Amino acid sequence: MNVNIKRKLYTERLKYYLNKPVIKVITGIRRCGKSALLELFQNDVLKLTDRQHIISINFEDTQFDFITDYRKLDEYILSLIKDDKTYYIFLDEIQDVKQWEKCINSLRLKNTDIYITGSNSTLLSSELSTLLAGRYVEFDLYTLSFGEFINFRKNKGIGSDNIDNELEAYIKYGGFPVLSTATFDFHAMRKIVMDTNNSAILRDVIQRNNIRNVQLFQKIMTFMYDNTGSITSVKKISDFLKSQRRTADFETVYNYLQYLENALIIHKVRRYDIRGKKLLESHEKYYLAEHSLRYTVHEYSTDGMSGMLENIVYIELIRRGYSVYVGIINGKEIDFVAEKPEGKLYVQVCYLFANKETIEREFAPLLEVRDNYLKMIVTMDNYWQVEREGIKGIHLKDFLLAETF
Repeated sequence: MNVNIKRKLYTERLKYYLNKPVIKVITGIRRCGKSALLELFQNDVLKLTDRQHIISINFEDTQFDFITDYRKLDEYILSLIKDDKTYYIFLDEIQDVKQWEKCINSLRLKNTDIYITGSNSTLLSSELSTLLAGRYVEFDLYTLSFGEFINFRKNKGIGSDNIDNELEAYIKYGGFPVLSTATFDFHAMRKIVMDTNNSAILRDVIQRNNIRNVQLFQKIMTFMYDNTGSITSVKKISDFLKSQRRTADFETVYNYLQYLENALIIHKVRRYDIRGKKLLESHEKYYLAEHSLRYTVHEYSTDGMSGMLENIVYIELIRRGYSVYVGIINGKEIDFVAEKPEGKLYVQVCYLFANKETIEREFAPLLEVRDNYLKMIVTMDNYWQVEREGIKGIHLKDFLLAETF
């Protein structure tokens, strides 16, 4: 990635914690830009210190293959610390170093400012939490937002001044940063996403969890990619496998789902009873960490557009720091209930308002909610961006580019 392209949302968050006595932990799906973010931030740090006081290790670089456990990591880093000035330590994709937490726990007591990245939610395991309780802050890194996508392409001279054209490109090509560095046709893009999925993501999950039945795991992964935004359960997946003349016990299906979730590939969204103000215990929805992963299963078409748009809206909400649930009220479903300490937001997503029945179906759940929080319907329909009974219609492009809601 070109380090001249700033990911301001994330670099500003890191700057806030610069030289503060907490370990900065950055997690995100493979190839979402964690390495490039560290490189960007190192350039900012170089304004405060010299190169000798920056220690940077990318564990995907074979020159560091000798660092296999915490002792070797500790020994290597200590060999580079020569004086009492602050050393800025950047450790990229650290999760495969055995007991790395012990090294970090020791280093934080010295003249260091530490930044680490990983591609697994279990990076912040119970062991790490015990060793570093209250001494780390976590940042979730996502693939490019629509605004970042536009800026990346503009910087490379491949973007359009027409926002509608850029939105179509964003939906079609997705947010993996590499796809915004040059012009690709759809088939080349799909190959890059499939290669990313197979080599970086799948391989990591299969190896990390010692999965023996790779074909079964791939079947379950394909099902999840194909059913983004749908109510999903272990039983539903098991029934699908039976229809494919494959069998798997519930525990195996559950474990494979957990592996995908731990690798930050899928996000589980629980249902929330709005009137009862409680989370429901079953029938969750799942969304992909990057919507273009669905193209590893399907060619681009408008047939699956509703689920695709839901996925894009969901990721945008969590990128902005919302906790997100599926809302249930009087038997009706609201796509997203998004919460922050300062307030709440209700969001329906509708690709197009094809007829009166569609309009009524989308508005009805929101009309059941009697509080005064913002309610909106996000759509691609250019002719339905109005306010009705306190419910705001907003085009997807305006939703994605809004500074605040």
